[in-house]
Amino acid sequence: MHRGVAAVIVLLAVLASIAGLAIGSFLNVVIHRVPRGESVVAPRSRCPHCQTPIAPRHNVPVLSWLLLRGKCAHCRGPISVRYPLVELATAALFAGITLRFGATPALPAYLYLAAISVALALIDLDVKRLPDAIVKPSYLVGIVLLVPAVLAGGDWRGGLRALAAMAVLWAFYLVLWLIYPAGMGWGDIKLAGVLGLYLGWLGWGSLLVGAFAAFLLGGVMSTVLLVARRAGRKSMIPFGPFMLAGALVAVFAAAPLSHWYVALLTPTV
Repeated sequence: MHRGVAAVIVLLAVLASIAGLAIGSFLNVVIHRVPRGESVVAPRSRCPHCQTPIAPRHNVPVLSWLLLRGKCAHCRGPISVRYPLVELATAALFAGITLRFGATPALPAYLYLAAISVALALIDLDVKRLPDAIVKPSYLVGIVLLVPAVLAGGDWRGGLRALAAMAVLWAFYLVLWLIYPAGMGWGDIKLAGVLGLYLGWLGWGSLLVGAFAAFLLGGVMSTVLLVARRAGRKSMIPFGPFMLAGALVAVFAAAPLSHWYVALLTPTV
């Protein structure tokens, strides 16, 4: 890569990480309010203890939490460390996605995927549910955001592959649900279509890696929880976070993982 182009992409990644901090702050609101059916626009964010509205100067991502030492400026009640961690995670994902795709038409689509991944994973962990308010609109948003990439590259085949992969992964999860309904919920099935769309745009290999990684990560974590006695055989462990993590693994590493797997299967002379 030309040095000048690399510098531009790094600068873009820095700007994306700053935007990610702001988006992460908003995602904290989404994570808290959407499962409760509350508006994410109004009222303003409040202290969970004294209900005092948070002043704009005390709502700067990460920095405000550090300066206030994780406490409310009004009542000094503790503010969870999860708030800055969500902001930092979103910033890191935005930077990584930007470095992965560069200044391409597909970048906004995958930044959106990163944002909803953070929100949906934490909501599923909190309430064991993937809200339709986020998942259903993501079908249309994802398709619309990928249209510029299709038009810019004239890659109609890639666009059709994305739509086909969306249907394939949705149908795959539906079959799994029909075989073992207790193993997953309808929210997982609906999310599968969204992830299929994004992974299908990258290629069938990415779809396979993303789907396999979800079950691998879910299986490993379930085993760890069982061994640590943090969960039993009948415990309900939300699968959405593993689906999202598997998709992100495919976004960042599908190609090297596919090549490694093929190399394992290819006999050496």
